Amino acid sequence: MARSWRGLLARGEWGKWSPGLCGPARAPLRAGSSGRAPGAAGDGARLLYSREHYALRESLRKIIDKEINPFVDKWEEEGQFPAHKVFKILGQAGFLGVNKPTEYGGMGLDFSYSIAVAEELGNIHCGGVPMAIGVQTDMATPALTRFGSDELKRQFLVPTIAGEVVACLGVSEPGAGSDVASIKTTAVRKGDDYVINGGKMWITSGCQADWMCLLANSSEGPPHQNKSLICLPMNLPGVSIAKKIDKMGMRSSDTAQIFFEDVRVPSKYRIGEEGMGFTYQMLQFQEERLWAVANILAPMENVIQETIDYTRQRKIYNQPVLHNQTVHFRLAELATEVELVRSLLYQAVALYIRGNDVTKFASMAKLKAGRLARELSDNCLQFWGGMGFTNEVLVSRLYRDSRLLSIGAGADEVMLSIICKYMETLPQKK
Repeated sequence: MARSWRGLLARGEWGKWSPGLCGPARAPLRAGSSGRAPGAAGDGARLLYSREHYALRESLRKIIDKEINPFVDKWEEEGQFPAHKVFKILGQAGFLGVNKPTEYGGMGLDFSYSIAVAEELGNIHCGGVPMAIGVQTDMATPALTRFGSDELKRQFLVPTIAGEVVACLGVSEPGAGSDVASIKTTAVRKGDDYVINGGKMWITSGCQADWMCLLANSSEGPPHQNKSLICLPMNLPGVSIAKKIDKMGMRSSDTAQIFFEDVRVPSKYRIGEEGMGFTYQMLQFQEERLWAVANILAPMENVIQETIDYTRQRKIYNQPVLHNQTVHFRLAELATEVELVRSLLYQAVALYIRGNDVTKFASMAKLKAGRLARELSDNCLQFWGGMGFTNEVLVSRLYRDSRLLSIGAGADEVMLSIICKYMETLPQKK
């Protein structure tokens, strides 16, 4: 079943979808374990999703239920999931290249389908595995897809879409996280090669990755014009994994600190034009932030529903906890907030697939989603009492995992600065 929709596309029977909002007749929501479609958004989703989007999600849900969720607890304990094995399964089913060109093994669909996949991946019972998948599909590869040469895409993009290799994104450094312009890693041109020196920090899948989309300073020019993105094979001499970072959350996703010492990379591995790396990376951030917002919706919905179920049967003072007005009112408020985030996300995605710059809306959505995930997981955990303080329930895992959303891909404060810039309220630097 996981491949059936892909076969329809190959045979030209994949409906008469439009890259915009208009698609074929909407399919009715199919109830899942919580009484609604898997990660369904109610009527709001119908403004963006068509029957094909729901078919895609249903196929992915079967893979999640069979190949991923039964093993999540084990991977969380081990601090790493088998990325090559999982990505191969997803790649064979077509889920690693939904919006990538067909000539490189992708499905050639628009970005709304990637958002549908991101939402469904939220039904994985942890944050680490979906995050690593998102790096593979919408963080390490958008610039390569848009600006890379045909040769480069065939060498790196094709096997990444197929799930034959694991990709990672090398931007953050010990002294430059949200302040991307301040990175220190260098790529000095020597003959037909770049010689790379420096290091990267907080690299998702860094311990297992086969190649890195690396951002490095390739000249001495202004910080926004002196950087290049380079496809860097991780097996080259001089690449060393300094350590696997022990994190509070996202336990099943390995995160590495990596050093480069005189690593020689062919100059033809550069993505697009030299000096355009910062701009390319900012464009990648749009998709990364939208993807992250989509991915947190289902976990928040699922935790609300589990909290409802738990507080309905847990009693205090001879009545269910849920019957306390402060509890059911608060859960109603949180559910409302989730739907508001979803609406903002769908508006941004609808504009994006029509070719608009959605930097402001993507920043707003990520800011709100990160803050809501923290608030929601904290509030729901409180209603679980002592049980919420254990590792035996999903609410405690969401409490740990979701904290990253307000830090990674641009901290909340960076999102606020971007929003202020578009509002023309940010003080000008002198």
